[in-house]
Amino acid sequence: MPSMELNRRSLLKRSAGMMALAIGGGTPFLSSRAAFAQASDLASQQLRTIGLSVTVQERILEQFKAAAGVGGTSGTAATFPDAQTKILSGSKDYDCWEIIAERLPSIVMTNNVEPIPASALKNWANIRDTFTTASDKWDRAAQIVGQIWTDDSQSSLNMVPAVYNYDSIGYNPDVLSAEEANSWAAIFDPKWKGKSGINTDPLIAIGQAIMAMNSLGLSDVKNPGNPTAAEIDEAAAFLISKKKEGQFRALWGDFGELVNLMASGEMVVCDAWQPAVMAVKAQGKPCRYAVPKEGYRGWAIGPAMIAGTTNKEAVIAYADYWLSGEPGITVSEQGYYSPSTNIKNVMAPEKYAFWYEGKPWVGAAERGIKEGDLRDGGSLEERAKNVAYWHQWPDEYDHLIQKWDEFLNA
Repeated sequence: MPSMELNRRSLLKRSAGMMALAIGGGTPFLSSRAAFAQASDLASQQLRTIGLSVTVQERILEQFKAAAGVGGTSGTAATFPDAQTKILSGSKDYDCWEIIAERLPSIVMTNNVEPIPASALKNWANIRDTFTTASDKWDRAAQIVGQIWTDDSQSSLNMVPAVYNYDSIGYNPDVLSAEEANSWAAIFDPKWKGKSGINTDPLIAIGQAIMAMNSLGLSDVKNPGNPTAAEIDEAAAFLISKKKEGQFRALWGDFGELVNLMASGEMVVCDAWQPAVMAVKAQGKPCRYAVPKEGYRGWAIGPAMIAGTTNKEAVIAYADYWLSGEPGITVSEQGYYSPSTNIKNVMAPEKYAFWYEGKPWVGAAERGIKEGDLRDGGSLEERAKNVAYWHQWPDEYDHLIQKWDEFLNA
């Protein structure tokens, strides 16, 4: 039986209440407001969304409400495993899951998603090539363009990308040198025993453990995002051994938790979100984002419409708003990227130059960034060339979760 069918059956089985997964200046959008109003009465619709606090932000929801004219908005912050459990358990509390693309199969296989036609998005014309044109570096299914579309015709989207980035390692430069930090193996180095950390999401943690093992000569896995059962066994054994040795200060899952652990000095090296590194720097504490020799982890998050919602037009309008440029300013200044080139039309030129083009910071110091500073890792173009793999749904998902549970219980 194909592993995807096994995944579907096990997901359906788990959705019956198994909460264990929870552990783990005018814009194009505004100019099209009248068109949306003619298409439907958005004032009678609500937008109820769930996702990481990275994108589910009250400020963005309020701005969307004002721009689109929807009747109301509400957002729930939740980790990806927690949100997945809620939706697969049959919750009708949400119209939209701001999902990471690697978890799309969980709602596609279980018929919990309703595709959004690209033609319904006024701002889709300015999407970056990353989301429409496959790279010859990976198989199509192993990169973002092969994950978000319903099929190769690229007419409908299971997820509309809203934000993306290339993840790396956060570290304290007063403790680690750049040479020491610029490898995924740094997280597992006994030198930082008790002061390193990893993410609670198993689809993230297993992949980065594999990259570290490859560098340490303990494995030779070609695609860390989709390991075989045997490769998962090896990675789990490695993680369990490190846990028992006391390597990890914490398994973090929340943005605030990550910031506090790094800012306090309790963790000096960990896999990290770039905005958390920026938040630590904003507190005047030393923190940098590594340039891993193995490469970054690529990912994208965006709205997926939950099947059965009565607020379809609101979800489509929300997805389109993310591509308009305006909300991209908020996430870009945290250290992420907008998938739409509209961001360049609305962002201050000097800030766009710093965040996207790798140019020095100009002007007054802001959140720990001073005149002449450069973004860690350089420009978007430079960082995009140094991607080890894109997050994806592993063929051996069930086996991976089983092994992750063994790690948590070790």
